[in-house]
Amino acid sequence: MRRILPIVLTALVVVAPVGARDTALHLDTRDVLAPSYSQGKLDGSVRFYFADESSPAVVSRLGDASTSRKTSGVGKTDADACRWAMLSALLALQAQAKSLGANAVIGITSNYNQHPYASKTQFECHAGGIMVGVALKGTYAKVGGH
Repeated sequence: MRRILPIVLTALVVVAPVGARDTALHLDTRDVLAPSYSQGKLDGSVRFYFADESSPAVVSRLGDASTSRKTSGVGKTDADACRWAMLSALLALQAQAKSLGANAVIGITSNYNQHPYASKTQFECHAGGIMVGVALKGTYAKVGGH
């Protein structure tokens, strides 16, 4: 028994990190913004502008935007679960923007574990063994021409 215990403990230390998967995916933002995907939940009252994407003239900035959403990846592909988490994050930004009187969220970047990823066309999602997550930051704003 004394000989087996060190072997078992060593095996647990070596195997444990293997189960801690953290795969970064970069997926197309347009897939989630498409009305066919969001099914009207993103109602158009708040526009989303990613990274340094140009927006109509900013009339006023109404504060920092930040959200982090996770969802179960069980029974879904990583990409499907990531799109679901991204939609959830955008819905949270939309709800907060409306409550502030904003009609846009500008300068949106992915910010998973406080590591920025800026893209006009893609968002970053992290998939683990069971959960996936999306974190976003930006600025709530009122923009003209909307």
